[in-house]
Amino acid sequence: MSEAPQPTTAAEKQSNARVLPALILAMLSFSVVQTAVVPILPSLAKELDVSGSNITWLMTANLLSAAVLTPLLGRFGDLRGRKPMLLISLAGLVAGSALAVSTHSFSWLIVARVLQGAGGGVMPLAISIVRDELPKQKVTGGVAAISASMGVGSGLGLVATGLLLEHWNYKSIFWMGLAFGLLAVALVAFRVPSDPVTDKDGGADPLGALTLAGWLSALLVAVSQGNHWGWTSTKTLGLFAVAAVVALIWGIIETKVSHPLVDLKMMSRPAVAFTNLAGLLIGFGMYGSFMVISNFAQTPEKLAHYGFTATVLHAGVMLLPSAIGSMVAAPVGALLIARRGPRLPLVLGGVLGAIAMAYLALRHSAEGDIYTASAIFGLGIGLAFAAMPAFINGAVPVEQSGIANGMNSVLRTVGGAIGTAVMTAILTGDTMKLPPKIQLLLPTLDAYKHAFWTTAIVCIVAGAVPFLIRTVKPAATALGGSAPQDSSAELAKTDA
Repeated sequence: MSEAPQPTTAAEKQSNARVLPALILAMLSFSVVQTAVVPILPSLAKELDVSGSNITWLMTANLLSAAVLTPLLGRFGDLRGRKPMLLISLAGLVAGSALAVSTHSFSWLIVARVLQGAGGGVMPLAISIVRDELPKQKVTGGVAAISASMGVGSGLGLVATGLLLEHWNYKSIFWMGLAFGLLAVALVAFRVPSDPVTDKDGGADPLGALTLAGWLSALLVAVSQGNHWGWTSTKTLGLFAVAAVVALIWGIIETKVSHPLVDLKMMSRPAVAFTNLAGLLIGFGMYGSFMVISNFAQTPEKLAHYGFTATVLHAGVMLLPSAIGSMVAAPVGALLIARRGPRLPLVLGGVLGAIAMAYLALRHSAEGDIYTASAIFGLGIGLAFAAMPAFINGAVPVEQSGIANGMNSVLRTVGGAIGTAVMTAILTGDTMKLPPKIQLLLPTLDAYKHAFWTTAIVCIVAGAVPFLIRTVKPAATALGGSAPQDSSAELAKTDA
């Protein structure tokens, strides 16, 4: 590993803080683009003249692309520089948005969503840049702000979608992504300095990259299409089997090569492994809850005797408190991490998520119930997102920060895909009997209650996972206190 001289004066350190707004905007750009299409999938199916099952590929393709490219971009950032890889990640988002704006073809729109998935590399790369560039005392807050931006952007994306559709067509959603992406590219290019830390001695692992992409692809396609194909169908079970076999091969490869894409010894450290498990569960809860709450709010009340007959905009506004809650959680989470370590905010994140979903299972007849639960849930998600990078950064050396945070981001994505699939299965498995002339499939109220309770259970399990990590040091030591940043021994303080 080669390391450039670090800034030493207070003025130079202070100047590095200007990179944070650029990195937060980059994170917001991806999270807004990723979730903005969720509430308009039914209308897109009509607009593009495709079936309801096929239209879900617009989400599946994006999730798949993000899951595959995020760890690759994170690792290449560790090897050759975080800023160049961050610009490449944002360039993919911009190119995908531009293609989506210019096409009326469903096939090309899927290609556009694949390109947009490259934006998934923003989170691990941005977190690594913050760890490299910000003054030590500001690292915890910076990482928390970037992580919480994922929840903020997801909530804002849903509101922005509804607002744009009130006045323009679906193309405006992709114009929004293009504008966000171009602005983020400009800010990163001019405000983020060159990398002080790169692993020049590391090598490429093409076979590891190929097999990682293979098992992630098989797993995500099986999970995302399981409801449509049938969970016991030959295609679904076959893909699960392929994922298991290729994952085993990938694991063997990574233990044999001299420069693995993913250091499995690093990934097996309790602070990393259990944080990744929590990330999987939190991803399940976040994506699953957004889908369920949005669908519940848009249910026609006269037909179902529940719901609020909300428009896409109205449903997005109901989820706006979640974005505000995540925004509030960033400084709160940073303060808790600095004083008590990352365990407390991660536990609180799971507990608050569970409280919010249990509240909705019991109270859901008034719009105020949705607003209240949304705010509590957003606060929990923001705290959890702030805590996970703190656990990971405290357990890995600087030169592995990108790939470690990248794999955590991947598992959140996988968790989100599983959560969406499970929620869909619950809602479609118990539907109302409506007159034949009404061509509408509506879940029963009990189905929604079961969905809320399921999400609550998953969140409370996520809140319990941090207790499996036996030793947790405050962020002042693990994330930039008196310990030198390039010392692997000191950085491993959160390991059990």
